[in-house]
Amino acid sequence: LIIMKNFLESIINRDPAAKSKLSIILTYPGVKAVFFHRIANFFSIAKFDLVARMISQFSRFLTGIEIHPKAKIGVNLFIDHGMGVVIGETSEIGNNVTIYHAVTLGGISPSIESEKQRHEKRHPTIGDEVVIGSGAQIIGPIKVGSGSRIAANAVVVNDVPENATMVGVPAKIIKTSNQGKFRPYGVDEKVKDEQ
Repeated sequence: LIIMKNFLESIINRDPAAKSKLSIILTYPGVKAVFFHRIANFFSIAKFDLVARMISQFSRFLTGIEIHPKAKIGVNLFIDHGMGVVIGETSEIGNNVTIYHAVTLGGISPSIESEKQRHEKRHPTIGDEVVIGSGAQIIGPIKVGSGSRIAANAVVVNDVPENATMVGVPAKIIKTSNQGKFRPYGVDEKVKDEQ
């Protein structure tokens, strides 16, 4: 019960549209997706893979958010809006992470020789307190350091150091002055063209 209370309060602290804990529980698809993921992950760990996948697909149908049952998720993951979010099988997400809609934590492995890839790390590892803006694509077995921000529509294909802000395609680090403060959509300040 305390974990749920902390989870809901963490959402209120990150979303000015959140009016009450009850409205979050009843109307936020990201909350439902995380709830169903916890159940699917339990069945996945217990080796009931078909049951786990059925639960994750039911959650996808309800929420528009696809989280593989084997993905590892820390506490207080907030998926805001959520439609189109995809979190791959070997993804690992730290604590207090915020993800906006249409984000992919995906793999880059080709869809051939699947047997060789079954036990490999193919998806990203996201540190604590990371903000991932809408439409961002984080691809491959890379690490995103804690406190980092991934701007909307950035495509990240290389490791990201802690407290970095990444923008562009492919994503590059920009300098910022407000590290440590929550900024929605992963951008701290007006981004200038640095070409």
